[in-house]
Amino acid sequence: MEAESAENESIRSAFQSHIDGLDTKPAWWKTFKSEAFETFVETPLPARNDENWRFANRKGLEIDSFDFGASSANIDSQKLIDSSNYTETESGKLIVADNQSIRFEEASQELRDKGVIWQSIETALIERGDLLKDYFMKQDINLGSEKFAQLHSAFVSNGALLYIPKGVEIESSFCVYNWSNAAHGAIFPHTLVIAEEYSKVRIVEAHLSASGSPALSCGVTHLFAGVGAKIDYTLVQNFNEQTLGLQINSNIAGQDSEVKMNSVVIGGRQYRSETHGQIKGAGAHIDMRSMALADSGQEIDQRTLQTHSAPHATSNLLFKNALKQDAKTIFSGLIKVDEDAQQTDAYQTNRNLLLSSTAEANSLPGLEIEANDVKCSHGATTSEIQDDEIFYMLARGITKETAQELIVYGFFEEILDCIEDEKLAETARDLIRAKFKA
Repeated sequence: MEAESAENESIRSAFQSHIDGLDTKPAWWKTFKSEAFETFVETPLPARNDENWRFANRKGLEIDSFDFGASSANIDSQKLIDSSNYTETESGKLIVADNQSIRFEEASQELRDKGVIWQSIETALIERGDLLKDYFMKQDINLGSEKFAQLHSAFVSNGALLYIPKGVEIESSFCVYNWSNAAHGAIFPHTLVIAEEYSKVRIVEAHLSASGSPALSCGVTHLFAGVGAKIDYTLVQNFNEQTLGLQINSNIAGQDSEVKMNSVVIGGRQYRSETHGQIKGAGAHIDMRSMALADSGQEIDQRTLQTHSAPHATSNLLFKNALKQDAKTIFSGLIKVDEDAQQTDAYQTNRNLLLSSTAEANSLPGLEIEANDVKCSHGATTSEIQDDEIFYMLARGITKETAQELIVYGFFEEILDCIEDEKLAETARDLIRAKFKA
């Protein structure tokens, strides 16, 4: 208890400095953050018997060593701007380093004339305070990281707001790049997407390290898809392997809407993602796909929930993990179908590929069905690379390391094929190649 009190005291001092530096407008912002901080302090860390943290390393969650007021004063802004180019075309771009905007490229005049809102959270708080108040952190957090969601709310100061009006369709991507640079710094990425009726949008988010220093990232992404709307979202995470990462993703799919979420996970010492797909309208469809390449010493923890609250809807989840050396992954997923969600069609699949005998993959898929006219299934497999596959390539002059790399490419291609932006997909392939050469 004494250690916990000391940690809270240190964080409380950092929070007071944070809150004292905020503008007075909008009035609700300080109240919102202060209440979140008090809830954070009162909420205990995950307990040993907490099912939502089963198999996870809870000892790695200490955050008292991080500097919540770390500055990006010594950052090479131009280098980061030059490195933030993952997509072929862009409708808008925001680059954030240690919670501070270093580059913002606004949407075109044509899109703004149609009512598209693309702003940093800093600007939106001043100009769109009422819109943020209606949507900001309005999703339920129920997969285990409630304490860290409150930490995020307390300290978040920047991020991206994207609002697409009814009937507006946009083909090129909006891009958000979040960089961590300061030694033992803490960043709080936030992306909020609101797509009104029959709109269409694509957004790419990248979480990256500009240095090799230890850091904390505590991020939140919320997607709201109105009737008939289409959202295509991709997250690329390539933190250094000294970073503790916590990412909360959620979406609400309205009637006849379609939401696609892709994740490419490469970095992090300990990285936990929670993804909740919520079907609220009949005829909606949600895709949740992820690929993770874990190396020695890394723990990748994935918790998912597919909640069906409306009939005649579909969801499909595919998470693939490849593990090198003594890496560890955890997948825990649940499909939940409410009593009124008849004729639901939902799938959940987790595939793990072990590249060594010391790697550890844990998989916990599950179903909770209250309706009686549904089609739901889940499955998980864990396997090693077959000797005959390696032998086939060795016989053709390919080294064992290269053979493993090629097999992993093929394993992940099912995920990468779903990324429509070709440059973004190739960027993900480059990250895989770089990890094998590290």
